[in-house]
Amino acid sequence: MKIKTNLVKITAAAALTAVGVTGINAVKTSSVQHVQAAVWRIKVNYIPGYGVNIWSSYKNGHFTGKRAMHGETYEVLETKKDQDGNTWYKLDDHQWIEGRYAINAKSAKAKKVRANQAVKATGTISKPKKKKATKKTNLTITTQNQNSEATSKTSQVKKTSKQASSSASAIVALAKAQVGKNYVWGGTTPAGFDCSGLTQYVYNNAAGIDISRTTYTQVNQGKAVSLNNLQPGDLLFWGSASAPYHVGIYVGNGQYVHA
Repeated sequence: MKIKTNLVKITAAAALTAVGVTGINAVKTSSVQHVQAAVWRIKVNYIPGYGVNIWSSYKNGHFTGKRAMHGETYEVLETKKDQDGNTWYKLDDHQWIEGRYAINAKSAKAKKVRANQAVKATGTISKPKKKKATKKTNLTITTQNQNSEATSKTSQVKKTSKQASSSASAIVALAKAQVGKNYVWGGTTPAGFDCSGLTQYVYNNAAGIDISRTTYTQVNQGKAVSLNNLQPGDLLFWGSASAPYHVGIYVGNGQYVHA
């Protein structure tokens, strides 16, 4: 998988539909059949309030749109190691999580859930805040709910327009320079990026803006802007503010770069 530049249609609430971020449907319980006996149980050990991605396979799998939330317990049907030596746990048919995000749940009291429970996502746009800001401008956050209606709230962010413009140009240039680089789960360098690793690298190296490592924490940094007010260098988040599952960098002209 390579880092790509994608087109995104920016038309208020409809924009989220255009980039396919209006929602992810859960697998119906009736369609899931358990044919393997559980080997043991694990407890997800991540960040309170957040979850880890569930993948279709431990070998070059794709994100299923579901997450195993912190504190939940699961029955492990199978354990495998990928080509890099990372341990993976099978929770159900075509549902795997990385072992580093789980601990033995033998004595845990966390609530057990089935692997086919998923978080339904909506769309959010967020823009990190630059340090030592001075000038106030009004920005808004727009979120699309399950009925495809847009709601917004106004917030304040401080910045100098000259610094912001310079930083945005540098962010866009460095983001575009990464197009074609390899996708690597957990990657944070030009040798290979995952989605949040790319945004962290670009913001830090292009503008000296220190944003956190994961999509779940990046979405809570800075202030938010509406879809109508997107500017080059803004971050695009797929999912809700509490459960984002992907992030990219808006580079202008209806395009974004992501891993």
